Parts: sequence; C-alpha cells; structure tokens
Amino acid sequence: MKLSSNAKNAIMIGVMCSVSYLAVYIARNVLGVVTPTLIKDNIFSEEFLGTLSSLYFIFYAVGQLINGFLGQKIKASWMISAGLLLAGVSNYVFSKVVASLTASMVAYAMTGFFLAMIYAPMTRLVSENTEPIHAVRCSVGYTFASFFGSPVAGILAAALAWQSVFILSSAMLALMAVLCFVLFFILERKKVIKYNVYNHEKAPIKDGVKVLIKHSIIKFALVSMITGVVRTAVVFWLPTYFQQYLGYSESQASLVFSISTFVMATTTFITIFIYERLKRNMDKTLLIMFITSFIFFLLVFLLKHPILNIIFIVLAVMASNGAATMIWSVYCPSLRDTGMVSGATGFLDCLSYVGAAISSAVFGNAVNTIGWGNLILIWLGLMVVGIIVALPYKAFKKS
Repeated sequence: MKLSSNAKNAIMIGVMCSVSYLAVYIARNVLGVVTPTLIKDNIFSEEFLGTLSSLYFIFYAVGQLINGFLGQKIKASWMISAGLLLAGVSNYVFSKVVASLTASMVAYAMTGFFLAMIYAPMTRLVSENTEPIHAVRCSVGYTFASFFGSPVAGILAAALAWQSVFILSSAMLALMAVLCFVLFFILERKKVIKYNVYNHEKAPIKDGVKVLIKHSIIKFALVSMITGVVRTAVVFWLPTYFQQYLGYSESQASLVFSISTFVMATTTFITIFIYERLKRNMDKTLLIMFITSFIFFLLVFLLKHPILNIIFIVLAVMASNGAATMIWSVYCPSLRDTGMVSGATGFLDCLSYVGAAISSAVFGNAVNTIGWGNLILIWLGLMVVGIIVALPYKAFKKS
C-alpha cells in the first residue's frame, strides 16, 4: 500500500516528536531513579530530594502555562528546539553543582521550566500540519514515549553511575534540539510545516475562553487533574507501596516497578484501539476508562494477595491513564480550529501537575496517618469523581 505525501510527512513529524519526547521523559525521570544512590552516598537527604521534586513539579506546571501561551505566538520549531537545548544545559549543570543546595534547586527548577517548553508547541505543530487521523497517531507516539521514559531511565541508572546518567540524558536533549531544529527548518522551507493554517472560528481573542468552554475545556480540565494525580503521584509512590504494603524488599520493589511501568507504556495503544472500536466517541471512552479504573482500584482494596494486587493496581493505573490519553492524543489536537491548541494544552498540563504536586505531598503524609488501605480508598474516590465528570450530560439534556 502506497502512502500519501500527507501520511509520509505525518510520519516524519510524528517520529521526530516522539523521539524528542522520549528524551524529555528520560531526563525528567533521572532524579527519581538515582534517588537511592544520592541518599546512600549522602549527597542529598530524603527531605531535600522531596523539596527538589516538588520544586520541579511547580516550575514544570507554571512553565506549561506560560510556554503554552507563548507557543501560540512563537514558531514551534524554535520553542521545541530551545526547550530541549536549555533543559539539556540546566540538567547537566545540576549534576555539577550538587555541592550547593541552592544552586541545585535553581538548576533543577529551571530544568522543569525548560522541559515545559516542548509539549504544548509540539501538539500545536502536529495538529496544524497533519490530518486529524494522523494527528491522533502522532500524539499517540509521543504519549507512548512519555510512559516509556521511566523504564528507560531505570535501565540507564542500573547500568551507569548517577553522574553519567545525567550527562547522557543531557546529551540526548542537546542532540534532539539540533535534529529538531534542522528537520523542522527544512520542512518549513518546503512548506510542509505551516502555522496558523486552521479554519479559525470567527471570535475575537478576548472571547477565547468562551470558545474553549464551548469545546468542553472545563470538563477536560477536571479530567486532567484527576488523571494527573494517578499518572504522576500514584505512580511515584508505587515502589514504596510495593515495599511497605505488599512486603517486597527494596530490590524486589524496584524490579516490580520497572516491569509495571513497561506494561503501563502500552496504555496509549490499547486506549486508541478501544476509542476506534467505539467509533471515536471521546465521552464514551472516558466513561469506560474511569469505570474500569474504579473496578480495579476496588479489587486492589479488597484483595491483598501480592501478585493479584500488583496486577489490579497496574490495570487500575492503566485505565486512568487511558482517560488521560483521550486528553493528550485526541482532545488537544481536536482544538485546531480554535487556534488555541498550544495555550489550551499548556493550561491542561499545568493543571495536571498542580494536582500531582499537591496530591504527592498529601499521599506522603497520609501513609503515616491513615495507612495504605485508606489511601487506596482515596484513589477509589478519585475514580468516582472521574465517572461523574465523564458522564455525557448533553445526552441527558436531549432526553
């Protein structure tokens, strides 16, 4: 079967975006996978690493909001390349200034801010320069890369010294910055990549919020926060959960976590397959994902057998991540006609990480006060909220 020129161009853009985003997620997961070494070697304390992680989330969230709206004004090729290069530099600087706590905080916070320059402009570039079906496929590629970055970072940490992992991840970011700039520049010259080519809805800029509300931005903002808690905060605490609640040793918990994240990386493809079988109905797919996640979290609470518990919690997280896939791979690219893909994507991603930053701290305190069993009930409650948010209210109005 011969591919059309549009399909070939979409493949080129999608592959470059996906590989770049894999480099982003390898870099952003490096600190987490080398944390045991940093503590063991007395480089940082657990408390400081917690502060560092929270600081990163805050700057990443703020960066998504700011850079998302800047991405509406600046060419995506410049935003993406600059973000990759500057993140690579600050990530490398961090590994060299660990003797100073203040310098470490500044360097790592800036890494978060610069990494936030990539996703929203990337989604804008894809949505404006590929057919809707190809935009979904491209988005699936870099959404998969975001899930796959964690286990890849873990493999690097197992094979290399912690400084080498930071240096290698920084080099990946710098290399992708150069490759992205060169390829996107060539495609811009060939008119394959163009900007502001959408069929803009006739509304002044001041009415942009109204346009987004018309496109269900409030609903997806709530979905973003709920799924952000699960895909970031819950996953962050899984190694500790495996160790403390299920009784695995530290090494066993790390191995189970690595295997779990590899399995979770398939979520995007499974979700899009289901979405296609449901005739591309976003509302129905969202509702099914939240209901499925609720059922599996309920089984996690009821069944403490280690192997079954692990299977159910992985499936629960995957189902919740499936709802997140609807946002990043389907909803955001669908906003091309509003002219606000980058701004809306940055706003939604910001909310996702605000929810993750707050909940991660809450979960850490909750474990010591209410215990893991009650914390699972909180996760279960989140899925109930997700089900309520995902209900197709338009259908109710018609009936």
